[in-house]
Amino acid sequence: MSEVKRELNLFQIVAIIVGLVIGSGIFINIAPVQRATGSPGLAVIAWVVGGLILLPQIFIYAELGTAYPKQGFGYLYLQKAGSPMLAFLYTWTAFWTSDMPSITILSLAAVTALNIFFPVLTVNAIATKLLAIAVIVILTTIHIRSVKQGSWVQVILTVLKIIPLVILAIIGLFYLDSPTFFIKPHLVEPAKHSIFWLIMMGAAGTVWSYAGFPNIMYMAGEIKNPKRNIPLALIGCAIFVMLMYVLISYASAAIIPHEELINTQGFLNPFKYLPIFSTFAAGFLGIAAFISCVGATNVCIMSQPRLEYAMAKDGLFFAVFGKIHPKFGTPVNSILLQSGLAIILVFISQNTLDTLLGYFTFSYLLQNILVYASIFWLHKRDDYHPSYRSPMWRIMAMLSIVLPIILIIASFNTFPLIGILFSITFIIAGIPVYYIFKRKNSS
Repeated sequence: MSEVKRELNLFQIVAIIVGLVIGSGIFINIAPVQRATGSPGLAVIAWVVGGLILLPQIFIYAELGTAYPKQGFGYLYLQKAGSPMLAFLYTWTAFWTSDMPSITILSLAAVTALNIFFPVLTVNAIATKLLAIAVIVILTTIHIRSVKQGSWVQVILTVLKIIPLVILAIIGLFYLDSPTFFIKPHLVEPAKHSIFWLIMMGAAGTVWSYAGFPNIMYMAGEIKNPKRNIPLALIGCAIFVMLMYVLISYASAAIIPHEELINTQGFLNPFKYLPIFSTFAAGFLGIAAFISCVGATNVCIMSQPRLEYAMAKDGLFFAVFGKIHPKFGTPVNSILLQSGLAIILVFISQNTLDTLLGYFTFSYLLQNILVYASIFWLHKRDDYHPSYRSPMWRIMAMLSIVLPIILIIASFNTFPLIGILFSITFIIAGIPVYYIFKRKNSS
């Protein structure tokens, strides 16, 4: 068998998208976004802006995905647009800066979320690392055997993770008159920037929480009726995620005193400020965070190896990544190798859970700017026949390029410079690696 199977229906696709995008990231990013804006009200606006910036990108994703419903996403589009080097750099950057490390980070986050019950489960404890490896191994085994089986596991995890978030969003509606929410930025701290720039700095802080939509495109070759299901799932999930984030951000800002919120490091626990939850809030959020992180790990192991698989088939990545399991029809080596490297990182990682946001944000935005730009070249190809057409595609493409550039600039104010510089260095390092593979293929 040389090709993967189309086994994912619309319900499973939605569970995969929501399961990865809505994770513990929302409770990690609420505090940084509010710190960046200086105001609870502006923080909520920043979450709205982050979602609105996402929508043109979703329209472009949907059009490209229905034009070429195959494995590979950005690598495939950039290659067809005529730039194999940029296609390689896209995969190189995604693999090393977001895909493989995300499995490590999320599995460790899942286990450490349970330290409310077992204090020994700190980030660098041996017990934590062993349990994180167990999570990776179990999920990897499931996805080697069946993409359908793995997707139904994701459906269950997504439903379980959404329940506490919906509860919080609904409770927040009862705090519409909260005096905490309407603090103005100049009353909290003298504003050093314009209102517009405060909002954009906050929107830059939402990128991690909104990231993950492209991952389903890695699996486009395994989606049933992709020309219908891809746009439906992408657009529907984008609207749902934005609504949930705005409501959760509002609820957290209305319930939690501003000074306490902005001084929070790591996981924010809004439930402990609610009388009905206060006695068991820590355990409630711990279980919710564990389920959320396991769900996100599950999606990463399921979707991300498809990118390296597509690249290996074209001879621009290690050939071993391109093997399909003869019985299960899954990219077995790509899954095993990515999970194996993630396990190695589990052992050598030190305090990774509160790092890499700036590193991830810069590379993620830059990767996808390349994808959005590819549509101008793809429209000129004879084989470009999408079933979904983005409204005003030129304008949507330009917005998808320009707005993330603004967020990249804003990220220099939001995140430590060292992470961004490291990201730039890593991307540049991929250029000589590309020419090594190119020379190998030529010979």
